[in-house]
Amino acid sequence: MLSKSTILFSLFAVATAFAPSRPAFGARSATSLFSSPYGKYDEKLWDMTAKLDVYNAWNPAAPRSPQNFNPFETFEGNSPDASGFYPGEGRYKDPIRPDVNFTTMMEERKILEDIAANPKAAPGCPGCRS
Repeated sequence: MLSKSTILFSLFAVATAFAPSRPAFGARSATSLFSSPYGKYDEKLWDMTAKLDVYNAWNPAAPRSPQNFNPFETFEGNSPDASGFYPGEGRYKDPIRPDVNFTTMMEERKILEDIAANPKAAPGCPGCRS
């Protein structure tokens, strides 16, 4: 009799261990409708127009976040994705890149040289990668 009750109890324990848990009646779960762990251009084309939009909105005095980063800043030779994460970081996502040709690269080079000549912030500011 003892072995039958032990087997029955074991089967019940195994069955309840894999059953989906249900919240208590009336319990609420925390949801966030407006905060995203990724940036404005996540899953969108990450071209020079998008980078300039993010750069113009970047506030170097505010802490770095997926919505506040310098898209032209490099770290160990790598550029950030559309949310400011670098390869090797846990939330890095390979961005959707545009087609590129030599003419486009030369136009973008002029923009990058202008940005380098007139930096928006000094290295080490709260909005920079440290």
